[in-house]
Amino acid sequence: MKQFTATANDDGVRLSRFVQSVTRDLPTSLLYKSFRNKRVKVNGKKGAPEDRLKAGDLIELYINDEFFPPEGAKPAARKPAPKKQQNQPKVTVIYEDENIAVLYKPTHLLCHSDRTGDANLVDAFTQYLAQKGEYDASGENRFKPGICNRLDRGTEGLVIAAKSYAALRDMNEIIRTDLLKKEYYTITVGIPQSGRFTAWWEHDEKNNKVSIHAHQSQDERRKQIITDVDVLRTAGPFALCKIGLVTGRTHQIRAHLAYLGKPVLGDIKYGNRKMNERTGTRTQALCAVRISFLDIPEENTLHYLTGKVIKLKDPQIVKQFDALDKNKEGATSWQT
Repeated sequence: MKQFTATANDDGVRLSRFVQSVTRDLPTSLLYKSFRNKRVKVNGKKGAPEDRLKAGDLIELYINDEFFPPEGAKPAARKPAPKKQQNQPKVTVIYEDENIAVLYKPTHLLCHSDRTGDANLVDAFTQYLAQKGEYDASGENRFKPGICNRLDRGTEGLVIAAKSYAALRDMNEIIRTDLLKKEYYTITVGIPQSGRFTAWWEHDEKNNKVSIHAHQSQDERRKQIITDVDVLRTAGPFALCKIGLVTGRTHQIRAHLAYLGKPVLGDIKYGNRKMNERTGTRTQALCAVRISFLDIPEENTLHYLTGKVIKLKDPQIVKQFDALDKNKEGATSWQT
């Protein structure tokens, strides 16, 4: 039998989800069998999968030890904050309060860890909080600080990170209900028209590539996308554009602009390979520069963010475009 005491970051978590997070390789069938056989108890009483935990609740799991991590359910003593790993970059904080932080993600940095083992923003943020004394992994059952909006590895810009489970839950709800608007800067190959553009998006998950279409498919598996384009400046065949996402889907900006015939400079998946090589651009010129919060309901713990706008000052992409603009003669030659 293993015992856990719910922390503040477990408050409101569904009991079945909690059990899954503190066990390892527990089959779903055995999970629900454990509930039926009274092997999951909260404060001495039989627990139900849909029950919501409260901070301070005592959870008892009468489940075989083989389904728990080797180190046990919970360390006997609190450990000191981990030292910063050498491969994790210093976090650049644009905005921070007691619940969230808005971070700058540079080009090439992953948002989450993957099979490469490369540095990533989540682990860097976790170490940042640990060094400040705001997070102790040994004092948590299941929660780890997380990020709420993902950027591709080759995209730079603003990313929202949550310090607590409540902040993560409520920020995800803000994003799900379209109460947060994001703006990007990009450099396109070719000068697009300014305006709002609508199309249909289809994702090939196996190859992690999307295709854009003029119409919905007969099986209705395609999803509508809406992208706002505002041309700010031009230099030869290039344009610096502000992009507003009415919908937000995987690779939407890159794939939609390519569909419109004005791909993102440096994009190796949807872009103009010859122009990328001529300009020596090796990653997509795309940057998340602005986050705006709309009217957040009062029952949301992040209601205080209503109307707040967070901007990235002096984004690198503007300097990149300035370099193109200074070389207008060369820019013109790139068209041939």
